Amino acid sequence: MSDDTATGEEKPEQLLHLVMGGRLTDLADTEFEDVSKLDIVGVYPNYAKAHDAWKSAAQRTVDDAAMRYFIVHLHKLLDPENDADCQD
Repeated sequence: MSDDTATGEEKPEQLLHLVMGGRLTDLADTEFEDVSKLDIVGVYPNYAKAHDAWKSAAQRTVDDAAMRYFIVHLHKLLDPENDADCQD
């Protein structure tokens, strides 16, 4: 946790997550048909908010079997040495 010196309160650690999706070439793989058409839902400060966004996007496209959404743990890519310390 980091300290907010202006208020003296601790802020929760920021663990960035990206939610994105697109149509897959094969349902058993994670290769997208057209990367230029990816739906970038957004970047979120923690897993819980990313999960809510993922769930909403996935539910909107439930009738399209080839459409898949993913949560990417950006904080692990930004600081791979400390990924063992992260708790989602």
